[in-house]
Amino acid sequence: MLSWLPKHRDAGACLRQAQAAGDGPTMLAAARALAGHSRDAQFTNRIDRLARAARAAMPASGLAEPGLAEVGLAILSSHTIDHLVPAIRVAGLHRNLAIEVHTGEYGQFRSALIMGDTMLERFAPRMILFAIDLPSILEPMALSADRDTVEASLAGIMEELRLLWSLARERFGAQPVQQTFIPQTSPLLGSNEAMLPASPWACCARLNELLRQASQRGEVLLVDIANHLPDAGSEGRLYDEVRWYQAKQLVNPLVAPAYGELVARLVAAFVGRSRKCLVLDLDNTLWGGVVGDDGLEHLRLGQGSAEGEAYLTFQRYVARLAERGIIIAVCSKNDHDVARSVFDQHSEMQIAFDDVACFVANWADKASNLRHIARTLNIGLDSMVFVDDNPAEREIIRRELPEVAVPELPEDPAGYVQCVADGGYFESLGLTSEDLARSGDYTANNQRAAIRASTTDMEGYLQSLDMTLTAGPISVLDRSRAVQLINKSNQFNLTTRRRTVEELHPLLEDARTVTLAFRLRDRFGDNGLIGVILARPDPAWTAGDLLIDTWLMSCRVLGRGVEVAALCALRSAAVQIGATALIGEYRPSGRNGMVEAHYERLGFERVETDTPGGETFWRMSLQNERAAHHHLKLELTV
Repeated sequence: MLSWLPKHRDAGACLRQAQAAGDGPTMLAAARALAGHSRDAQFTNRIDRLARAARAAMPASGLAEPGLAEVGLAILSSHTIDHLVPAIRVAGLHRNLAIEVHTGEYGQFRSALIMGDTMLERFAPRMILFAIDLPSILEPMALSADRDTVEASLAGIMEELRLLWSLARERFGAQPVQQTFIPQTSPLLGSNEAMLPASPWACCARLNELLRQASQRGEVLLVDIANHLPDAGSEGRLYDEVRWYQAKQLVNPLVAPAYGELVARLVAAFVGRSRKCLVLDLDNTLWGGVVGDDGLEHLRLGQGSAEGEAYLTFQRYVARLAERGIIIAVCSKNDHDVARSVFDQHSEMQIAFDDVACFVANWADKASNLRHIARTLNIGLDSMVFVDDNPAEREIIRRELPEVAVPELPEDPAGYVQCVADGGYFESLGLTSEDLARSGDYTANNQRAAIRASTTDMEGYLQSLDMTLTAGPISVLDRSRAVQLINKSNQFNLTTRRRTVEELHPLLEDARTVTLAFRLRDRFGDNGLIGVILARPDPAWTAGDLLIDTWLMSCRVLGRGVEVAALCALRSAAVQIGATALIGEYRPSGRNGMVEAHYERLGFERVETDTPGGETFWRMSLQNERAAHHHLKLELTV
């Protein structure tokens, strides 16, 4: 289980020592550390008990430990799932999440939503996971049933599921998540099972296909246990008939750690904690051999050897990650020119030098270089995954930079792709055109930074970028990217309020609300949708005031005056709907300290209010025109 995580040298002793200490912070810190190591189901449960004891020993205010985001997840099921809950919580700790789990009454997944459930309402989940087995929702059909009959039956099941998903949103404001189905009977025709569309095996496959189509349309998120949950090796299968008949456990308890990982990585993506940057070592990581010693011509890469083909496959996988929007960086102990020569001259290289957003090859320690890469790309260390074949380097980074994810690569490069993929670091809820262009955006940002570093004339530098900021209402085409930004942006995010597409829709339809999407282009290219502002009336403020509910921007565009130009667009849009003042809100999240003085810098005046949560409010009148200095051409379409 969880082979991409490192093994702990003495996990049992570490756990016992933390238990003996007895104080909440020590126990929770130990639980978080142990959660980041490979573990079986039994030890996962022990870690969970340690974490629960830690929470019980801490005051209520201690639940929001720095760096630990709390998320409420409800599970409505038709089978036994209590044995899976500890694994979900522990996998959450590994991702800096405090996942609180509410489990509904056994088999009551329909009535909890249709008839109501006071305990579920009190829990107020952000996400509701439907864990449903096939027998509870699919009536057996005669094998003679034709395809049309089967399709009609499955369409009815999908309509029922859609009703449940809608109720999750409407009654609880929660994001619905659907667990895919796994077959609980053996195939009747073997490899040609599709010839019997009414067979349980074929129905299961078709129903999962319909679920994936619904997910692609944004109707629901999926926990795809059918495709991504492994068997427990020699110890047992994913679905064990004995456990099903004895305890109605659909998922074998031995597989619980992997199940918890699947759920937790989806929760992490939902709250904006997926990783977005892959940092690569070079020698014996992207190719076999040491280029400085062996020379370019003796590297093992490409056709002709098993090892060379394995490295080639890994490079192709990395290139595909870059294509889908993951930032690629290099951190290597190497001579810069020698290391670069492989990218420029080796015919089998699948990754172009221009695909690398930040290339660092020197003899400094890698922890310092990773910090430099994070600063250069303007991302957090907790956005990074560091891949290195050297166990000593991996251990140093885990110790010095615990925020960075470091997969435990196998010795054979043939396993590199599976290791990185199994870690689920780059889980995504969807894919937008901006995602597909992101890697190139960061490379262009490096070009901008190079020009900036070579000049002392900041005004001239900003003018030379030839920037155009387009601002307008959030269109139908922009909604997916806007929701993605709302749920992922952490640093330049004044309130860190999260929303689903359905929760955003009423604001977009309200004529009293200003909704703005911002796109930025310059002479290096189009940065895509880089910011969102939502400003709405609020009963806590006087008529004519618009509360800036959400203001977030991509950190890639900071330092260019975009905030000032965005305020100009907001003022203009607010005046058009009759607003007389803007109310800015800052809610500290532990990760957005960079914008604490945002409104003050823009000329808002502090409003004294009683805010026990540390929020601050700021006011700007719209009665008078304000001069604004920036170097952007503003195109406003409101």
